Amino acid sequence: MVDQVHESAVTFHDYDPARNLDTPEAVAEFLAAALEGGDMKHFARAVGIASRAVGMTDMAQKTGISRSGLYDLLDGKSAPRSDSLFKVIEALGVKLTVVA
Repeated sequence: MVDQVHESAVTFHDYDPARNLDTPEAVAEFLAAALEGGDMKHFARAVGIASRAVGMTDMAQKTGISRSGLYDLLDGKSAPRSDSLFKVIEALGVKLTVVA
């Protein structure tokens, strides 16, 4: 006996985590989780996702960094300069803290 496979009516969509980052608390939790691994490229990419949630044009105005500069800074391909990254984090309305 041969089982027949039927096509399902299920549709898959690309998941964009930026859609769920609608409060400073959600952004803070998202960034804290990204930072846990210690990979600054990964963290920079997470900051980029959070920035997209706010809007890159708004982030460019708040930071004084051009939109294209923000995309380059936060693409996760290289570790960004800390002063630039801190500017973006501050513009997101969250604080980076260190605890023991």
